[in-house]
Amino acid sequence: MSTAQQLLCLAPGNPARFEVRPGEVPAPGREQVLVRVEATSVNPIDAKRSTGYGRRLLAFKGAARFPRALGNDVAGVVQSVGPGETTWKPGDRVFGLLPTGPQGAHASHVLAQAKHLRAAPANLTAQELAALPYTFTTLWLALQSVGLDQHNAKGKQVLVHGASGGLGQLALQLLSRWDARVTAVCSTKHVQTCRNLGAAVVVDRTRRALSTLGTGYDVSLNFATWHDEADLIARLRPGAMGHATTVHPLLDTMDVHGWIKGGWKVYRAWSAMKGLATAQAGRGTRYAWTIFQPSVEALDALHGLLAANIGLQLPIGLAVPLAQGVQAFAHVAQQRPGRAILIPA
Repeated sequence: MSTAQQLLCLAPGNPARFEVRPGEVPAPGREQVLVRVEATSVNPIDAKRSTGYGRRLLAFKGAARFPRALGNDVAGVVQSVGPGETTWKPGDRVFGLLPTGPQGAHASHVLAQAKHLRAAPANLTAQELAALPYTFTTLWLALQSVGLDQHNAKGKQVLVHGASGGLGQLALQLLSRWDARVTAVCSTKHVQTCRNLGAAVVVDRTRRALSTLGTGYDVSLNFATWHDEADLIARLRPGAMGHATTVHPLLDTMDVHGWIKGGWKVYRAWSAMKGLATAQAGRGTRYAWTIFQPSVEALDALHGLLAANIGLQLPIGLAVPLAQGVQAFAHVAQQRPGRAILIPA
């Protein structure tokens, strides 16, 4: 049997230790596809998980034991398909996602659910494709949680905190395409980037406090820091659609405080912010903590946007072989510009 390679995080640490190890190429089961990986990404959540972050709750998904391969994004070529699979055939170029679970995407070969793969557009490289699925899906889930979509976004005032990160950059591109009026919050060095990506207004967070902004926003999105959650909610107008955050304290609180005390603290944190949102904008206002999971709807939307060749993209800052994976994790942990891509040999 031919061999595969995996980039394994040997044990959580800061920094963690990594090693490339060989293994057997797995055989796909029903509704599964074996993908020979051409590119996969290291996302901020991967860098955090390499330190041990989230292990208490992620254990329920079989994603807490080490050594383990991390990663969710995948782009490559179908090598074989499981029994009864008719959507894909060997040789198809695909991209998509693995759920957070026992198997990570940082490998030369992965088993993916057929429903979590999409046809790769011919005009995009595997590296460009690998930068997108996890981040786009997380954004899509956040927008969905507040009820914002392409049918109702036109003219809506949307506040995006953390606009220069991956989630923020995709939000600016997507929401400007939907004709929303986006206010981007970022640091000084990213002001022009946010303007170029479609922000109608850019707020330099190093020069202006969030509390000085008006209260006329239909939606606020927090992709930056939990510390600013209350200030962002306070920017909503009466009758606003809602607020979503991807930087909630769920995993960290459970790690630190355990099931009972941690669960109580998580509930109190969520309840307090939900109460602020209701007091600020009214009972119909939504408040949501976004938690990643593969979404067929999000993947369909991403595939459609890429097929339309509208230029949706995230810049790549580093692309290295699996054997140099520690560099990719350092790139992300140190918040260097651009996405970090791993290229299996």
